[in-house]
Amino acid sequence: MNDLEKSRETYEGIAIPEALEEKVQEAVKASRRKRAKRLLRCRQRQVYKWAMGMAAAFAAVTVIGLNTSEAFAMEAQKLPVVGELARILTIRSYEKTEGDTQIAAEIPGVALGESGQSLSEEVNAQIEKMTAQYEREAVQRAEEYKKAFLETGGTEEEWAEHDIRINVWYEIKNQTEKILSFVVKGTESWTSAYAETRFYNLDLDSCEFLTLGDLLGPDYMERANESIRAQIEERTKKGESFFTAEEGGFETIEAEPDFYVNDKGNPVIVFEKYAIAPGSMGEVEFEIAL
Repeated sequence: MNDLEKSRETYEGIAIPEALEEKVQEAVKASRRKRAKRLLRCRQRQVYKWAMGMAAAFAAVTVIGLNTSEAFAMEAQKLPVVGELARILTIRSYEKTEGDTQIAAEIPGVALGESGQSLSEEVNAQIEKMTAQYEREAVQRAEEYKKAFLETGGTEEEWAEHDIRINVWYEIKNQTEKILSFVVKGTESWTSAYAETRFYNLDLDSCEFLTLGDLLGPDYMERANESIRAQIEERTKKGESFFTAEEGGFETIEAEPDFYVNDKGNPVIVFEKYAIAPGSMGEVEFEIAL
């Protein structure tokens, strides 16, 4: 028998006093109770995390399904609208190459429940038509641009350096229980002349398109014009450039102007590049306080 085994026998042969043994057992029981409570809390947290994970996984699977399956996208339209989650979805998201042109797109779709099915279908059809047409025409412009580039002495190597890209995506401007406002955009990396923006403002109570008149009242044109003129005057003093009346500058908004609703609930009227200001100003925006 070696020394280690002798030590173990000696240790195991030590008698534990009865009082001490009782205290040890009580301590063990108390420890077990504490451990049980910790395990219960841990399991509760795990259940919570599991539930949240399942919700996140469902959302992820939903988006993936919408991106990859047209049938799934059609079924998603039948899902009940829960809060704001199902108001607007990425129906398709993809990257591809056509010739020398790289295309990246995130195509949205809206789901407004049974009462808003008609509006959902109308908006989604418009978005699908706009994005498909923009992508098709942008690819054609890129091909024409390349042809002109090569015909004027450019080389294939030089053309490759242009890194031609087409992007189609959307931005949510305001999303509440009453309003959904978003824009769908298309841009081309080699020129800003053909950038396109479509504005969508939806009244979720009536399930109809939201107009500027709905927000500003029957005298919406007068209110908007007055605000825009005042803002142009103020911004001109700060160094911004706007066309004068003689140069074709701002006179009045259209009856149905482009606008979105910002996070404060105010309409923001948007003018296309070159419409009322030099191209260096890009799109010009004016927030109209309610």
